[in-house]
Amino acid sequence: QVQLVESGGGSVQAGGSLRLSCAASGSIFRINGMGWYRQAPGKQRELVARITSGSDAAYADSVQGRFTISRDAAKNTMYLQMNSLKPEDTAVYYCKADVTYFSGGTYYRNDYWGQGTQVTVSS
Repeated sequence: QVQLVESGGGSVQAGGSLRLSCAASGSIFRINGMGWYRQAPGKQRELVARITSGSDAAYADSVQGRFTISRDAAKNTMYLQMNSLKPEDTAVYYCKADVTYFSGGTYYRNDYWGQGTQVTVSS
């Protein structure tokens, strides 16, 4: 049906930057909204940033002013530009998409998750 593939994770020193990408593919009729979440070891998954179909963005307080979320609707792709990275940003980052898709003559709406990409920030 719908697949999300993240890329762009890696290891960086504190103060550095990384850019994550999340590409959606499949029988997509419309992507209603997308978001980035992260989960550090021993912690619950948390929302980092989200963006609506109209490109309205919202951020967690911990990343406000350092991270920027964006999307390319034509490519069904979302990005997360992460600047001034801190060790506490270390986590597995997941993308999530609220997707309407068409199957068997019917429209469905569901949330999909990517497989996650590791971001490690060293001090």
